[in-house]
Amino acid sequence: MLKNLHVKNMALIEEIDVDFENGLIVFTGETGAGKSLLLGSVNVALGQKASKEIIRQGTDYSLVEMTFQIGEKEAEQLKAYDICMDGDYVTVTRRISDGRSVSKINGETVNLSTLKAVMSVLVDIHGQHEHQSLLYEKKHLEILDQFASNETGALRRQLKEKYTRYAELKKLLAEMDIDEAKRAREIEFAQFEVSEITSANLKIGEDEELERQMKFVSNSQEILSAISSIYQYLGYEQDNGAGAQIGRAITEMNRVSGYDDSVKNMQDALYEMDELCRELVSDIEAYHRNMEFDAETAREVEERFDIISHLKLKYGRSIQEICEYADEKQAYLERLQNLNDELEKIRSEMQSCYREMEAICEKISDARRSAAEKLEQLIVTALEELNFLSVDFRIVISRTEEITENGFDHVSFMISTNPGEPLKPLAKIASGGELSRIMLAIKSILASEDDVDTLIFDEIDTGISGRTAQKVAEKLAKISRKHQIICISHLSQIAAMADDHYLIEKHLRNDRTITTLSKLDRDASIREIVRINGGTEITNASFVQAEEMKDMAEQVKSNLG
Repeated sequence: MLKNLHVKNMALIEEIDVDFENGLIVFTGETGAGKSLLLGSVNVALGQKASKEIIRQGTDYSLVEMTFQIGEKEAEQLKAYDICMDGDYVTVTRRISDGRSVSKINGETVNLSTLKAVMSVLVDIHGQHEHQSLLYEKKHLEILDQFASNETGALRRQLKEKYTRYAELKKLLAEMDIDEAKRAREIEFAQFEVSEITSANLKIGEDEELERQMKFVSNSQEILSAISSIYQYLGYEQDNGAGAQIGRAITEMNRVSGYDDSVKNMQDALYEMDELCRELVSDIEAYHRNMEFDAETAREVEERFDIISHLKLKYGRSIQEICEYADEKQAYLERLQNLNDELEKIRSEMQSCYREMEAICEKISDARRSAAEKLEQLIVTALEELNFLSVDFRIVISRTEEITENGFDHVSFMISTNPGEPLKPLAKIASGGELSRIMLAIKSILASEDDVDTLIFDEIDTGISGRTAQKVAEKLAKISRKHQIICISHLSQIAAMADDHYLIEKHLRNDRTITTLSKLDRDASIREIVRINGGTEITNASFVQAEEMKDMAEQVKSNLG
């Protein structure tokens, strides 16, 4: 569950740091106080795209940090992402600065895809308008598959692999199913390319050796000139050569060495210098003698270098890549030369692959139908708890003409909310408030299946009031007995049901607007409930009503255990 949220320099938020416990956590506040901003900060930590405009004016960066306490199941899931664990805690940090963002998990930098994947294990967030996605039947299939993941997960992965291969074969068939004229042209061109590469007799590493030789050839005259000069500077033939000078020094040293034994070390050093100089001069002489500037060899090196450079421009950046291209082209050429056989092989494999996909789709469809029956009953029960007085809900599964990577099923949610009314597609009869409750029902069921510990709801109460609002509050309270629920709401019934109630406010500090977050005790929570209930005049009756709501909520939670 979420243990701590730390937000800094995020638009109107200067800095917020709050610790959380389990249960139902509710945020309320005036319109425009910053409730959506707080949720936006959470979305940034979840990997949502963030621009530099969110950085608080006058600061260099924005920071969001969320710390979760996890169990064994979450820890096992996170192993797949190679996360360095810090006991049973996971800290996710995202820092936004001008032009870039840096995401870290337990101090290690990760990319956005890893951040999103890890956060999907730790938290499920329901945005303010997410219930609108129920209007699209594609979402219905996603929901059913999420519910049936234990039964369909492995099968769907198998199907995806087969579908990918089928798509590859289909593309290959389209590429190779050509007329005779085009086939002849393709064969001729492929033969030319293969011949051009193979006739070059390339050797791995040859280009590097040629580059070394080209460098030598192009600078050979300069090298010869420098070697000749060095030979003269060090040699014994010229009076001013280093070797000749050392020889004269040795002669002088030998003349006086008998007079003083202490010069013996210097004499030995001179002999060593002379020996080293003679060896070096000998090596230079041999190098000079063996180094012949052969114009014909230079021409051959240049021509070979040009051939390889030309091939690199056409077929690859290295000899390795050029050879791989030749192998691929040779294989393509052989397929063209044996086109009918190749086409038959591809068609045969496609048929076999399609039959395998059909078999997998049948199994997936059977599993979906079985799961749909269970999900229907669970949704009806959940909707009745959310004040749908008479509701019939069905999941209709029909077969499509084509197989996709999701199978051949089309899934549609059908509902009737009035006795005697026929079932109709969800999108045609559900109001905004009904969609919110249906999504809440689905979220509560999927949460039980997925064991996601923290659920965040942004104004799940859209379009509802009165008795229905009370039922939604009770449903949230029920879910919060097994999951941590964080809810941004404008309903007093939900605020009254909170285990922890937080108030989001805007203040003016040092001529700047800031958003703050404060935890409310019972009395402060009652005052906030009075504000939410509104009215032109706040009276003692308003406070009595708020206290009664709070007491009733406590009794409901007590009955839940």
